[in-house]
Amino acid sequence: MAVTGRYVLLVALGVVPVVILGEAYRQAEITLVLWLLLTVAVGVVDLILAASPRRLVVERVLPHRVRLGETVASEVYLTNENGRTLRALVRDAWQPSAGAAVTRQSLVVPPSERRMLRTALTPFRRGDRRTAGLTVRSFGPLGLWARQATLSSPGRVRVLPPFTSRKHLPSRLARLRELDGATSVQIRGQGTEFDSLREYVRGDDVRSIDWRATARQGDARAGHEQKLMVRTWRPERDRRIVIVIDTGRTQAARIDDEPRIDTSIEASLLLAALATRAGDRVDLIAWDRRIRGRVTGATGGELLNRMVDTMATVDPELLETDWSSVAGQVRAVTNQRALVVLLTTIDTPASSSGLLSVLPQLTQRHTVVVAAVSDPEVLKAVSQRGDRDETYRAASAERSLLDMERVTTAIRRLGGDVVTGSPAALPPMLADRYLALKAAGKL
Repeated sequence: MAVTGRYVLLVALGVVPVVILGEAYRQAEITLVLWLLLTVAVGVVDLILAASPRRLVVERVLPHRVRLGETVASEVYLTNENGRTLRALVRDAWQPSAGAAVTRQSLVVPPSERRMLRTALTPFRRGDRRTAGLTVRSFGPLGLWARQATLSSPGRVRVLPPFTSRKHLPSRLARLRELDGATSVQIRGQGTEFDSLREYVRGDDVRSIDWRATARQGDARAGHEQKLMVRTWRPERDRRIVIVIDTGRTQAARIDDEPRIDTSIEASLLLAALATRAGDRVDLIAWDRRIRGRVTGATGGELLNRMVDTMATVDPELLETDWSSVAGQVRAVTNQRALVVLLTTIDTPASSSGLLSVLPQLTQRHTVVVAAVSDPEVLKAVSQRGDRDETYRAASAERSLLDMERVTTAIRRLGGDVVTGSPAALPPMLADRYLALKAAGKL
């Protein structure tokens, strides 16, 4: 049961006779008691006439997925099975991060009829956003007292990563088509495969001449001048790419109002979309001390769908990442040579010691790229030395940059490659590095 502000105001009116009667204290006291009894009686009658909220049938209609930042509608249908009209205030108990525009709505439902409540949701966090049920406060005809009940009506919307870096995909696909089609190479090397045959022209490497094709061409053109045929090559397709996303504590830091792990997810999605269009196979592992998410064996559109669905619920864990097991996780995915992309943090030598210890095992067999987010505020602080506080901040920023440079140098000495950039720049930079490796025949 609940009382309303209207009832409180009605009770407060009982003070008026007390003020009017003044010194007649005994009469004022009796008047006040009678007034209170009258208001309670009216409230009880109002409560009895209120429709029971427990005799409502609740149906909920929700979209299964929504991208972060987009708006969807949550629809709730309430059927009144009471014999009297329902006058109610309804609260849909969504989590705050679901971004419900309105949490409380008034509703009038005649007997045996149904009404719909629509709530706009604009989530501002990834993951599963949930609601446990509806709280219905049913008022009587006078609006003094109300019946209240919480009805079970669970709902869930999965909020997917926004994939804002997909705006960089068309330009990278154009460069991939250039690489894959118009720029076939003539010299065979690591990471290339046979593309096509064409006639020999002056300047071609004679080692590329295909004598069998030349002989067949001569038989087909008997009586004509025989033409030499040479092979052309293109970057090899169907390569393996293993993306490892660090979900340890360092990935929880916010840079440009975005957790590092969200930037890692954006970079992995852009790289996966580009690689799958290039004909390569992509596998994903989210790891700290155990597997938080894994996608293997998917291709085409299914790959991105599974990746965003898997990574939607992955958040950083407040513990150190066990890098010693990463090599074993990569071996469990593939035994052949692959491009291994480690999306992690390279702040200081101490925090990166585990990563550096495992790199020799990976670089011995695979091409390794370490991608990390850099803080634009640190770069900006280096040049700001207007007062004492800014000078100390600049010194601290210089120290951070030197630590990052030391870790970068150590990774390159161990045979790995490094890509660093701001949250907005890292995904396209990683895609560019993939294209550069492919063009150089290193995959």
